Amino acid sequence: MIDVYTWPTPNGHKIHIMLEETGLAHEIRPVNIRTGEQFKPEFLRISPNNKIPAIVDRDGPGGKPFPVFESGAILIYLAGKSGKLLPRDDSGKYVVLQWLMFQMGSVGPMMGQSGHFRSNAVPEKIDYAINRYGNEVKRLHAVMEKRLGEAPWFGGAEYSIADIAIFPWLRASERSGIDWAEFPKVKKWFDRINARPAVQRALKVLEDVQTTPPGQYDPKAREILFGATQYLKH
Repeated sequence: MIDVYTWPTPNGHKIHIMLEETGLAHEIRPVNIRTGEQFKPEFLRISPNNKIPAIVDRDGPGGKPFPVFESGAILIYLAGKSGKLLPRDDSGKYVVLQWLMFQMGSVGPMMGQSGHFRSNAVPEKIDYAINRYGNEVKRLHAVMEKRLGEAPWFGGAEYSIADIAIFPWLRASERSGIDWAEFPKVKKWFDRINARPAVQRALKVLEDVQTTPPGQYDPKAREILFGATQYLKH
């Protein structure tokens, strides 16, 4: 059994999708990042960077409980545990891992910053930041469009953890100013994943806890997530 410490964010959804796709037994343990639960000592023992998601595999290596934090590391761990969604041959595996790192190092951070400066940089909008990150998000979509002109999935011929990692972030593409008509291959790929039954089940995990539109936060949550609160908890 795997305990999943999570919240319905793009990074949380990666793990929800992976668990639904692999069928690994798990229990969802919500961590409300809007109210500061990520700073509780018991969570920091699992995820020292105070970020969701994190897991504890009760039957980890050696049959002992094993914690894993960082969504990319969790995807790799779950692929190893299940034997699914990561090729076993070296060349296939490393292609998938390259595109997983592309998401971790580029797609997630850049789309996160784009969304922040479009929606949460208050009281004033900073045009330089909006344009800087918006242009980078568009460039990354062009990189993805080119890749999906070469292969049906980011890792090549098969659906993998690379696709699972990228997909949840692209649910915010239009909110980041992307016109899907400019990226038809990415949109086709997106729609194929979105139609998967496991993905639809995963997107329903904790969907009832969202009380504001995606990417929007009330003043208290904004202070916890982006203000001084996060720096006082370490």
